[in-house]
Amino acid sequence: MAGEFPLTTESTYLIGRALGHDLVRATRSAKAVMGQDTRESSGWIADRVGAGLASVGVEVHSAGVITTPGIAYLARSRGFEAGVVISASHNPWADNGIKVFSGDGFKLTDARELAIEKEIFALLGNPAAMDDTALKVAGPSLPGEAGLRKAYIESLAGSVSSDLSEMRVLVDCANGAATAEAPELFRSLGIQATFIHVTPDGRNINEGCGALHPETLGKIVAASGGKFDLGVTFDGDADRALFCDDAGRVVNGDGVLLLTARDLQARGKLNGSTVVATTMSNMGAEIALKKAGIRMLRANVGDKYVLEEMLKTGATLGGEQSGHIIFRDGDATTGDGLLTALRVMEVIVRSRKSLAELVSDLKVFPQKIQNVRVGEKIPFAQVPEVQRAIEAAERELDGNGRVVVRYSGTEALARVMVEAESEQKMRAITAEIAGEIQKRLGV
Repeated sequence: MAGEFPLTTESTYLIGRALGHDLVRATRSAKAVMGQDTRESSGWIADRVGAGLASVGVEVHSAGVITTPGIAYLARSRGFEAGVVISASHNPWADNGIKVFSGDGFKLTDARELAIEKEIFALLGNPAAMDDTALKVAGPSLPGEAGLRKAYIESLAGSVSSDLSEMRVLVDCANGAATAEAPELFRSLGIQATFIHVTPDGRNINEGCGALHPETLGKIVAASGGKFDLGVTFDGDADRALFCDDAGRVVNGDGVLLLTARDLQARGKLNGSTVVATTMSNMGAEIALKKAGIRMLRANVGDKYVLEEMLKTGATLGGEQSGHIIFRDGDATTGDGLLTALRVMEVIVRSRKSLAELVSDLKVFPQKIQNVRVGEKIPFAQVPEVQRAIEAAERELDGNGRVVVRYSGTEALARVMVEAESEQKMRAITAEIAGEIQKRLGV
């Protein structure tokens, strides 16, 4: 929670100093660009991180309220050594976080993050050793430089080659960062857009709206009586987007991967006829892609792991069910909800098909995820009863479904995910495996 460790006024300043030291070691005249979402705490955290950066000689530029991918774009296109985003993305308003991109627009490597963290803890342990003489002084983070936000908007608009002026779209900005760019972007392209949840007050980000609650958007579109061709909804920092069709039915990241992959394939731009998804992507998407001659690779959950697999294999498209979609046929280095929205609209215009038609053959397998609290994360292969339950389930499904059993990376939880053609079979298998885990490892 913002205001508590590790996001106190002292620690955020030290985070800025430690990051600054990392930057000036490589480039003495280092520059950084900062951005933030609309949370109540984002302004003071940005100011403190900026002060820490400037104190060791980094030249700090603020873009003010801007999406996370907007900062990634500015870092790589404007010669900055780093981009810093103050946001907790889809989390509640009281939370916050600090994301850092290197000058190439990619997130920092684990090794660099570890080195910076070591310095932060060293400074926290011995603050008296810190030189308080500021080499530079950062200006206030808000309102930020309008020219930076404009450059990002223009880059997105410039990526569009289709006429989108016939599109009638309801846009839910989640009272988050998209409120600063989406209206200007969509209107510059002539899109007939109606915007909702564009009045952030510091505490209403993601509240009953946005990509966390796509059903909110779907209900409004469904009740509009054909007023909209589709709806698009972003999360708090707009690095992901979800959609609904003209009847209000939600289309998640699997559907977006399917329709954009087929479009890229048809235009000869899907490298290796391959898409990178995650272990959570529905088997129905994999089957639909396979019928189109497209192979789905699965990475661990997290856009970071999707991107790693894309860079390793050369794939031009990857993403998650949650709406993080990464397009590498351009220069994007992270998921971008605004870019994803434009790409989906372009496919609709090019194909002359509605969103519903574009995903009509996606038959979603019933999926259940059950969490089991555990006392110890023992590898499942070392627990014979659990391993036997998993193997028995896989034999029973016989290729017509999936079982994924893994531990949470952040909590003492085992996650059991089962997909099957019938809901009855799915529930029975989930209960069997979860029961064995509870018996052998549960608390």
